Amino acid sequence: MRVAFVFPGQGSQYVGMGRDFCERYPEAQKVFAEADAALGFPLSLLCFEGPKEELQKTVNTQPAVLTASIAALAVLRSHGVGTDVAAGHSLGEYAALVAAGALDFAAAVRLTRRRGQLMQEAVPLGSGGMVAILGLDRERIKDVVRAARGKGFIEAANFNAPGQVVLSGETTALEEAVRVAREAGAKKSVILPVSGPFHSSLIRRASELFAVELEKVQLRKPAFPVVANVTGDYVTTASEVRSALIRQIHSPVLWEESIRRLVKDGVETFIEVGPGKVLCGLIKRIAPGVNCCNVEDQASLEATLSFLRKTGLL
Repeated sequence: MRVAFVFPGQGSQYVGMGRDFCERYPEAQKVFAEADAALGFPLSLLCFEGPKEELQKTVNTQPAVLTASIAALAVLRSHGVGTDVAAGHSLGEYAALVAAGALDFAAAVRLTRRRGQLMQEAVPLGSGGMVAILGLDRERIKDVVRAARGKGFIEAANFNAPGQVVLSGETTALEEAVRVAREAGAKKSVILPVSGPFHSSLIRRASELFAVELEKVQLRKPAFPVVANVTGDYVTTASEVRSALIRQIHSPVLWEESIRRLVKDGVETFIEVGPGKVLCGLIKRIAPGVNCCNVEDQASLEATLSFLRKTGLL
């Protein structure tokens, strides 16, 4: 395995994502049209024109980022670029599973919208959130979490890269964590643009309800391995996919472990497929020696294709 596709999650969205490809490629147009039909409203218009406030609502963000990613995937594949393995960050795992044929795209669009609803409804709006702590190792993060628990519920939610861990929990505890982290030498704390304490035990009920939704959907054995967030290891059967998706909602995202597993197994080039370049930044911190390109519009596509040709990967 030399090339891996990776797919971004919530937080990578922006107004205008996918429009360039949709204006240039019928493959992308088809993807957005299928998403609109699956949901019964013009998700494409929300992606292309906003408003930003609506796009940032979890219930809209999740199917929107998924759709923009799969449109970019369709364009990339139309240029003959493929992969033997994939991973996705949180929501991005759905795009990875669509890419691997384990999940139909229309079903994934409806699932991610429902996932967003359940995650949003799991706790009262404004009572919790997520914050990224930069510049502390895992042991010191554990100390920060222990210290902040006196103010409310808090857990480590995303292990994104060395020196970058996301905490999830009640607002009062997150505020205390930011204060304690600053005293412990953290370089920076960033409140994430999400509306709830995702990937924490506070939304376990959402996982239970989502399991019912998943029972209605056909899942298949992935055509190639996909690394699951909850284990940092491959899912290779439909039952493993189902279990991982249910647990993922309330479990930490082991992104650092996921990338290290792929590098250990021979991946040298990562292609971030979808809006933004967040994952490329994280991957470079996890494995500085690898290559990482992104594909979200015509300019980034051309740069990626040029690199792949130059290195003999295309």
